[in-house]
Amino acid sequence: MDYFSAIRAFLHAAELGSFSQAAERTGVKTSTVSRHISELERDLGIALFNRSTRGLVLTEGGRVFREHARLVEKSLDEAREAAASLNRSPRGLLRVTMPGAFGRRHIVRHLPEFMDRYPKIDVDCVITESVLNVIDAGIDLAIRIGALPDSQLMARQLAPHRRIVCASPGYVTQHGTPLTPADLAQHTALRFALAPDDRWFLVNRMRAGAAEEAAVQLQGRLRVDDTEALLELAIAGRGVALLPAWATGTAIREGRLIRVLPDWEAQPTRAEPAIWAVYPPKKTVSSKVRAFIDFYAALYRREGYWES
Repeated sequence: MDYFSAIRAFLHAAELGSFSQAAERTGVKTSTVSRHISELERDLGIALFNRSTRGLVLTEGGRVFREHARLVEKSLDEAREAAASLNRSPRGLLRVTMPGAFGRRHIVRHLPEFMDRYPKIDVDCVITESVLNVIDAGIDLAIRIGALPDSQLMARQLAPHRRIVCASPGYVTQHGTPLTPADLAQHTALRFALAPDDRWFLVNRMRAGAAEEAAVQLQGRLRVDDTEALLELAIAGRGVALLPAWATGTAIREGRLIRVLPDWEAQPTRAEPAIWAVYPPKKTVSSKVRAFIDFYAALYRREGYWES
C-alpha cells in the first residue's frame, strides 16, 4: 500500500464527505480512492467512515486518525519543501535592514559581487539605526550588532564583534598612554551615547589561568550616538575611544590611530557581542535569505578581512 497516497485520499474524503469528490480533487478514479480507504481500514483494523445515502461520516476512530494524519501530511509537505529548496535557484526580492556605519562599510560595498553571483535576486537595503520589527516591516533579513535580546526570531552569527581601545598619536603624546584599565579613568573618554552606562568592561585573556577582568568608570564631556563620528573624533585627538575593529582597521594601518591596552578585549556591556543575521521564524529558510547569509559569513571568515 502507498501509505501517503492513502492518507491524502482519506483526508480529502473526510473533508468532502465523498469518495467521488475526493477522486475528482486528486485526479484519480473513485475506485482508487475507495481502494485506499479499504486498505487503511484493513491495516488499522477499524472502520474510518460510516457510509449512508447522505454521504460519509467519520467514525470515532476516523476522527482520531484524521487529527494525526493531518500532522503527517503537514510534516511531509515541509520535508519536501525543505529538500526542494536546497536545489532551487535563489530568486526574488530580498529586503535587508542594517545599521548605517557597518552597512555601508561591510554590506553595501560587497553587494555588486553578491548580485553578480545571484543575478535573479533583487535587493532593497533599509539603512537605519532603528531596530525595525522585521515581521511588521516586511523585512526578510536584519543585520544586528551586539548581544541579542530574547525573541522569537531566528539568528545566525556572522562574525564576532571585537572592540578595541584606541587614541590618536597626538592624544597619546600629549596625555600619555594608558598602561592598565585603571589608567583609563584618568583620561578623557569618547563615549557612545546609546551605551547603557558610562563604563567599559575589559578582559585580559592573555594571562595564564583565569581571565582577568576590570570595569572602568569613564569621564569625558562628549557623547555621540554614531560610530563614524566617534572614529573621526578619536582621529582628531579628542580622547580615548572604544571602537569596533571593523571601523578602525584602515586608521590603525595608516597610523592615524594607535591601539592602547592591546592585551585587553573591551566592550560596553558584560554580554558577549557578535554580528548577527536575524530573520523571521520559518520551517524552511528561503533560498535568497540563505544565499545572503552564506555569502557574507564566508566573506567575513576570510583571513585578514577585518584588518583590511
